[in-house]
Amino acid sequence: MQFGLFYEHQSPAPFSAEQDHRVYQNALTELEMADQLGYDYAWLVEHHFLEEYSHSSAPEVFLGALSQRTKRIRLGHGICVMPPSINHPVRVAERIATLDLLSSGRVEWGTGESGTAMELEGFGVDVDTKKEAWREATEQCANMLTMNPYPGYQGEYFSMPTRNIVPKPLQTPHPPLWVACSRRETILDAARNGMGALVFGFASPEQAGKWVKEYYDIIKSDECVPIGHSVNANFAIVTALSVNEDEQEAINRGTEGFKYFGYSLGFYASFGKMQPGHSTVWENFKKAEDSIDDNHGNGGIGTPDQVYEHCKGYADVGVDQIIFVQQTGPANHEHICESLTLFADTVMPRLKQDEDERLAKKAVELAPYIEAALMRKSKMKPLSKEEIEEVRSFGLRKKEAGTFENVRSDRGGGVAVVANDPLAPVANAPEKKPA
Repeated sequence: MQFGLFYEHQSPAPFSAEQDHRVYQNALTELEMADQLGYDYAWLVEHHFLEEYSHSSAPEVFLGALSQRTKRIRLGHGICVMPPSINHPVRVAERIATLDLLSSGRVEWGTGESGTAMELEGFGVDVDTKKEAWREATEQCANMLTMNPYPGYQGEYFSMPTRNIVPKPLQTPHPPLWVACSRRETILDAARNGMGALVFGFASPEQAGKWVKEYYDIIKSDECVPIGHSVNANFAIVTALSVNEDEQEAINRGTEGFKYFGYSLGFYASFGKMQPGHSTVWENFKKAEDSIDDNHGNGGIGTPDQVYEHCKGYADVGVDQIIFVQQTGPANHEHICESLTLFADTVMPRLKQDEDERLAKKAVELAPYIEAALMRKSKMKPLSKEEIEEVRSFGLRKKEAGTFENVRSDRGGGVAVVANDPLAPVANAPEKKPA
């Protein structure tokens, strides 16, 4: 089994720039420690306008900083929001490739649609077509990362001419593709598209086992037609983590934060209403805290032995990766670090036994199915050089129209800008004969 850490950058009110600075710096320190302790993945969300619940609106910037403080941990977008009116596919491709170069090929490319009124309406995304917009953008973004040049596209949700998107990622054909899943049907869609399933459903091991079987059955079937240029057959599930040698202390440390996490998620997704800039999510949570069912962090809170049994339940049913949530509400940085260290020292080694052998066996088993799936994918036709239209600079267009005016200084300085093409033929100049 592999292990990841999940960050929303929660910041309960009254939040401030100073508080958010502390949240970000603590997360960097925790993940740097996690890298050294042997955790496999760092997952950062992308959310917008979700005051108090998630202040992680630019995960690519955070992951870029993290890439320079870590050596081996995989850097995961959990997720890039793909509808083009939120993120143009070109900008996603450029950021993914740049981060892959900065991290020496450690990027995991998670994708999703977003699901809250606060976010979708903030960017003018039609909730009824967001899935189709996600599909179009994700498929074309994968093409941008692999084609030189990208031929251009006339679509329903975005259009653009031929361009070469640079840089290209270090991982080929592109970083592993994932999609956020909160329901059974999206898990099955992940398999149909040859994508890793990032399951945020907080399911029990028993339920997860049923989903894992269905997921891998589709990966091995003719239904699997990759949306990208590779198949990422992996099933990850999110759960809580608060581990301590004393069970009651683990409960005390995890209770408030995990209750708040569930409350604030439900607030934006299911029952909340608020005036932007005047959020009272934490304040309302504290009023409601005692009435919230006491099932927060079920299984992920306890002693090392208790948490081991919880995780082993997922491993036994075929889950590939557990992603732990710890940074919840006003979470205590020192408690998070202690929990990360204790889990890595006492639980992780038992669950990591024979992991290399498991992965090698899995790769051999899936290889023929993945090869067949890639053969089913229909690919965008590349352009020959003769088919690529020239793009003429605005200055050249003005010169040809007789409207060009050189407003640049020609008095030297740091950089002298060349206004005229030195290789262009000059009218009435004697023709140079070859030597």
